[in-house]
This record gives sequence, structure tokens and C-alpha cells, in this order.
Amino acid sequence: MNTNLEIAFHNMDPSEELEGYIRERAEKLERMYDRLVGIRVALEHQHRQHKTGNVVDVHIELMVPGNDIVVSRQPKKAKEKYANPDARTSIRDAFEAAERQLVEYKQKQRGDVKARDAEEPGRVSQLYPAEDHGFIMTSTGTQLYFHRNSCLNVTLEELQSGDPVKYVETVGDTGPTASKVWRASGSDTELARA
Repeated sequence: MNTNLEIAFHNMDPSEELEGYIRERAEKLERMYDRLVGIRVALEHQHRQHKTGNVVDVHIELMVPGNDIVVSRQPKKAKEKYANPDARTSIRDAFEAAERQLVEYKQKQRGDVKARDAEEPGRVSQLYPAEDHGFIMTSTGTQLYFHRNSCLNVTLEELQSGDPVKYVETVGDTGPTASKVWRASGSDTELARA
């Protein structure tokens, strides 16, 4: 493996078996994307989580040119999904999520994913000004989170549910988000101001 790999165990003893499994999964990521700069994997037992048994929090950070892709998997998710989850299950789920995000990153880098702010704008679906965020319904039917600081030439308070907006989609800590949001030209609100 040529990529720099860091593995850390927090509140638990290091395990050669888990470390070997992490190395296997990291090598697969490296084969998927040869420009991977580094991978950090942290496994952590939570102090008050005795009921979760061997299930651990798994955090993976993929260092790619000009960006980092971060994936986290918590014991609660594994307990909801599997009857008898263990640390290996949590690691597998986290690496599968990392693989999906890496594929998406590669597609965007190659230009396989067309810009979503081109012709079909999204629409504001939910607004939570007191909590500094909202959601956009995309033309594909998915919802994207956006923060108040993502708004360009418009404030969160000026937006209304149903407003057409254009946006730039990026991959954040929890998946796709809208990093920049602005009103689509020709929207009713924009015409009313003219």
C-alpha cells in the first residue's frame, strides 16, 4: 500500500485482526482512486455505551487532492440495522460509505456529474431560520441541507418555501450538501422586486 494509512484506537485495546481488516479495506480504496494522499481511521468505544457490546464509532478521513472526505458510523446505526453487530460490521459499513463518497468525488472530478445549478433549479423545501439552515428539493427528488452562510445575494429570512434556487452541491461530513445557494433568475420573488 502506497497511501499513508493511520489507524487509531480510542478507549479500546488495539486489535491486530481489526487492523488487518482495515488495511484490506484501505487497499481497496487505493485501487479505486490512485491519487489518494492518505487515510485516517479512528475506532472508539464510548464510555457510557456498555449496551452496544463490541460495536464502536468508526471515523474515516480520506485525504484527496484539494479536499477531505469524512465518514462517521456510530454504534446506534449498527444496532438499528443488525441483530448482532460487532466492530467489524461497523468498519465494513463505514468503508462502504467511504467507497460511495469516493466514487462520487471521482465522478465530479472527471465531470461525469453535471452541474446541478445549470438548467433545472432546485426549490426551497424547508426553512429553519432559528436553527440557521434549510433544505432544497433537487430536480432528482433528493433533499440537500444548506446553512445560512451558504446563501449568496439573499438571506435565509428572505427565502420562502417553494422559491426556485440554484446551488452548488458538495460532499460534507454527512453526505451531499449545498455549499452555495442563490435565487434562480426569473423567480417570482425576483420579478416582484424589479
